Amino acid sequence: MKPCQNCQTVIDEYPLDKQLEPLRDLTADDFNVCADCMTIVADACVKCGGAVYVPRSDSLTPDYCPACRADLIDLTGHDPGWMRGHAST
Repeated sequence: MKPCQNCQTVIDEYPLDKQLEPLRDLTADDFNVCADCMTIVADACVKCGGAVYVPRSDSLTPDYCPACRADLIDLTGHDPGWMRGHAST
């Protein structure tokens, strides 16, 4: 079991997987944070209308869900970042 990159507690995959259900096929293995250090915002992705993953330390809600961000990287060859109009560095 991996520690959370934010608070360093061991990640309990069961509650995290339950929170990640709206994010298509993603599971706890795709994240390095525990359920206490993240939240899911339903219907927030501007591309698919699905849920987005938001670290609790972040005050902004991303425009793209992880799956749509990955799709855009595959389609365009560059990373659009989590927010429209702001490229990742």
